Amino acid sequence: MSTRRPDRIVAGLVAVAVALFAVAAPSGAAAQQCRGTLYLTIDTGGMQSAERIADVLRRHQIRATFFLANEKTFRGDHSLDPAWADYWKALAADGHLFGSHTWRHWYFRGDLQDGTVRYASVEGTAERLDEAAVCAELRRPAEAFRAMTGNDLAPIWRAPGGRTTPRTLEWAERCGFPRHVGWSRAGFLGDELPSDRYPNRVLLERALRDLRDGDVMMMHLGIWSRKEPFVEVFEPLVTGLKAKGFCFATLAAGVGR
Repeated sequence: MSTRRPDRIVAGLVAVAVALFAVAAPSGAAAQQCRGTLYLTIDTGGMQSAERIADVLRRHQIRATFFLANEKTFRGDHSLDPAWADYWKALAADGHLFGSHTWRHWYFRGDLQDGTVRYASVEGTAERLDEAAVCAELRRPAEAFRAMTGNDLAPIWRAPGGRTTPRTLEWAERCGFPRHVGWSRAGFLGDELPSDRYPNRVLLERALRDLRDGDVMMMHLGIWSRKEPFVEVFEPLVTGLKAKGFCFATLAAGVGR
């Protein structure tokens, strides 16, 4: 069994990421110019990695777009409980952007003939939502965020799993969330995939190889099912992408997004 400390492993991965792309990195005055822009988006999840991710973003002066749902956390509470106010306040002060990810993080499964939308949990519980109920799902994260930070969400949202329906898109626009945000194919970072089949090393190499200018990246503040936390390679990913000349921006800065 390896006796290497996790912090040394991460440091080694950072060094590897930098070395892999040192040739592509600009130098001198050109280092200040972006060779491409990426849009990092982060969904709530179980919050296991929340503090470490915030630290990396702060250290590298990266602004991301967060999509907020009231999900159960590793502490036994929920991500939009008042106990998390200091965390969200700090991120808001850092200049990040925030959108709605629905309140309960269930999944929109289809438009029904009776004029409602089927909304189902992972466990299989399902409800039929009318327009007012869908709007409530989108607005409740905004209300909780405003109560904790004094700030409003941006008029953007992401359906759990990226699964929308024609009706939910129409209703969301009418209740103040006209812009639904998915992610690019290469931007799916895979932090919710099983570790045995998709170890961090593979996910890191794939992202560094495939991401291109304009891609929307997607990850989480923690995933319950993953045994090898993706946060272990988050800083090597950021360092490697910056070495390739990429800059990061919030979705508000993305033309046509």
